[in-house]
Formats: sequence, C-alpha cells, structure tokens
Amino acid sequence: MTHPAETAAPRSPGLRRHDSNDMVPVGLLRAMLALALVSLALVSYAVATDRPRVAVPPPADILAERLLILEGRGAQAVVVRAADGSLIADMAHGGFITVIQNGLQRERLVHGIDPLLPVRLVHYANNRLAVHDPHTGWSVELGNFGADNRAAFARLLPGA
Repeated sequence: MTHPAETAAPRSPGLRRHDSNDMVPVGLLRAMLALALVSLALVSYAVATDRPRVAVPPPADILAERLLILEGRGAQAVVVRAADGSLIADMAHGGFITVIQNGLQRERLVHGIDPLLPVRLVHYANNRLAVHDPHTGWSVELGNFGADNRAAFARLLPGA
C-alpha cells in the first residue's frame, strides 16, 4: 500500500496560492504604488520649485542657553553634566530626558560621533525650548511633547 504523500505530485513554492484568491489584492497593490508615486511627485515638485518649508518654528531671540552632556546609564538612567563636566543631575529614572538622550545617542551612532559631546539647550523669546546638536544637525522641539516633558528640561536651564 502506498502512502498518499508518496503519490501526490511534488509541490513547488510560488508567489500565488492557487486554491484561493490572491493573498494581497491587486487593487491594494496598485493603490500603494499610486500613493508612493504621488508622494514622490509632490516632493520632486517642492524641491524643483524651491518651495519654502512649512511648519518650521519662527526665528526668535535666545533668552537662555546651556551646553549639556547627556550620558546614558542603561535603559532609564541618565546623568546630566555641564559642558565643563560638573554634575547637574544624576537620575535613576530620567523619564523624558532619557528618551531625548536615547534619540541623540542613536543619531550620533549613525554619524560616528562621540555620544558625550555637549548639546545646546535653548530657550527662545517666543517661549520655545529646544535641544540642538551642533555636531549632527539633529534637534528636537521640547514643547511638542507636553508641558511636563518640557518642564523636565526647563529645570536644567540656569536660573530655573
């Protein structure tokens, strides 16, 4: 007696399942391609016509500024130092400051830059608070993450 598996025709893997409809509908694939092409066309048009950037914070005078070194210590801990190396804060649970330090560390890893170089914490006259990395061009507007997260960095400014 032969086993049914021995008599069946060998299966060859394929991109389509012949026993049902397509795994991903062709219409959806076409829609995804159209979305990608329209996005590419819009960006190309904006670059070719030198269209001004939108949603860029308006320029403002600097009210306060401090150079900080953000040193990660594991998943949640962060040490904040002044540019001269003096300790400002040692936080076992740095919260949002750790999140920003992790983002900064990743950006510097990509650029092959020392993670312990200082960043600029800047308070602008229009009440914006931002961290700028002069070494990579990376920056983050801290007010976009809520008042509590902004306040965590505001406390690091002189006179806060």
